[in-house]
Amino acid sequence: MPNEVHAPRLPAIRHPVHRRKPSLGAAIRHGPRLKGKTVTTLTALANLLFDSFEAHKVLVIAPLRVARDTWPDELAKWEHLSHLTHAVAVGTATERKQALLERADITIINRENIPWLLEQSGVPFTYDTIVIDELSSFKNHKAKRFKALMAARPLVKRVIGLTGTPSSNGLMDLWAQFKLLDMGQRLGRFIGQYRNAYFTPDKRNAQVVFTYKPQPDAERRIYDRIGDITISMKSTDHLIMPELVSAEVQVHLSKAERKHYEQMKHDLVLSLPAGEITAANAAALAGKLSQMANGAIYDELGEQHHLHDRKLDALEDLIEAANGKPLLVAYWFKHDLARITDRLRNLGIEFEALDDGASIKAWNAGEIPVALIHPASAGHGLNLQAGGSTLVWFGLTWSLELYQQTNARLWRQGQNAKTVVIHHIITKDTIDERIMDALEHKDKTQARLIDAVKAVIK
Repeated sequence: MPNEVHAPRLPAIRHPVHRRKPSLGAAIRHGPRLKGKTVTTLTALANLLFDSFEAHKVLVIAPLRVARDTWPDELAKWEHLSHLTHAVAVGTATERKQALLERADITIINRENIPWLLEQSGVPFTYDTIVIDELSSFKNHKAKRFKALMAARPLVKRVIGLTGTPSSNGLMDLWAQFKLLDMGQRLGRFIGQYRNAYFTPDKRNAQVVFTYKPQPDAERRIYDRIGDITISMKSTDHLIMPELVSAEVQVHLSKAERKHYEQMKHDLVLSLPAGEITAANAAALAGKLSQMANGAIYDELGEQHHLHDRKLDALEDLIEAANGKPLLVAYWFKHDLARITDRLRNLGIEFEALDDGASIKAWNAGEIPVALIHPASAGHGLNLQAGGSTLVWFGLTWSLELYQQTNARLWRQGQNAKTVVIHHIITKDTIDERIMDALEHKDKTQARLIDAVKAVIK
C-alpha cells in the first residue's frame, strides 16, 4: 500500500501523450520551477488524478489558516494546476457541508473538523487519497482527531504525510503518525508494542512510568523500519536558501527587579509538592519563571502583576534599529501581547496581529511594519516570507517544533532577502538562558525541562 511521509514521491515521468489535462511530466518539462512542499504535493496529486489515475478523490487536512489560505493560494498561483477543482471546508457547519458536496478534485479541511467530517457531517466518506499537512499534529494517539481518522483509515488507499518536525519531542512521537500511514505495519498496531520494542522506562514512581528513554539502538532500528515509505530532505541540501543569522539581545534586571524575581521564584519553589519534580509541576514552575523573565506574571486569580519592562525596551530598540524594515514579533503569553500592544500604541508604531487571512495578505504585501504572531497559531504552514526577513522572539518556547516552524515562516524558499535574522530577547540569569540552551542543542525530551528547573531551584 503506497504510503509516504515528509514529501511525496513524484511518480515517474512518462513519455508525452495527448491529454485534455496536463500531466506531471509536461509540468516538469515545460512548466515553472516548483517551489515548496505544497506545490510539489499538488503537482504529484494532479498526476495521480489525471495521468496515472491512481487517485479519484483527495482530502487535504491542514491547520486552519493553512487550509483556508495557503493551499487555495498555491492552487491559484500555478498555471499547471489550473485544471484542478477544489473546495475549502472551513467556517460554519453549513459552509463546510456545502464544500463537501461540491465533489471537487481536492477538498481541503482543517484538522479540528475531522471528527465532525466523519461523525456529524452526514456526507459519505469516499476519499481514496489523504494528504495530512503537518503530520506531526497527529502525534497524540489519544486525541479525537487521531481516533476519528483512524476509524476511516481502512477506507483510504493512499496517505501522504508532510512535516518538517516529525519527532520534535523524541522518537515516541513517531508511532501515531506512522500508524496513520501504514495502520501499524512497521511500528506496531499498539503503542505498548512500540514502547516495549524500542524504549525502556525512565522516570517513574513505583508502577507509574512518567517518561521513557530510547534503547541504545532504537533510532537506527526505527529508521530502518520506516525507511521504505519515508523521504527526508533538508532544504539546505537541495535549495538555495538565504543566510540565517541568529542573535541574542540580553537585558538585565535591576537590583530591585532581581530581588523581586528571586523572591517570587523562592515562593513558587516552596509551593511545589514535596518529593521528585515531575513533568507536570516542572512545566508549571517553568511557565511562571518564563512569565517573570518576560516582565509580568499571572496570580492564581488570573490577575496580571507587572515586574519589569526590560524586554519591551529591547523590542523598542530593535524596531528603531530596523529603520522601517518590517519585523515579525513572536510572543508567548497573553500579557506579552497586551504589553507589546500598549507599548507600540504609545510609540505611535503601526502594528497588527496576524490572526486572519486579511492580515497575512497585508503583511506579505509590505503593509504592516510590525506583525505579532503566536507560534502555536502561526507556526505551521503559513507563507510569511514576502513580508519581511527579521523575526524577534519576545518570549521563548520550550517546544522545538514550534520554534523551528516559526523560524521557517521567514527562513524558507521564496525569501527574497539574502539574509534572515532571528533575534532572541533574553533576560540575563533567568530561565530564558536555559530555554535558549535547550533549543540550540535541539533537545527533544521533557528531561531537559525538568533538569533545567532543578538547576534553577538549586
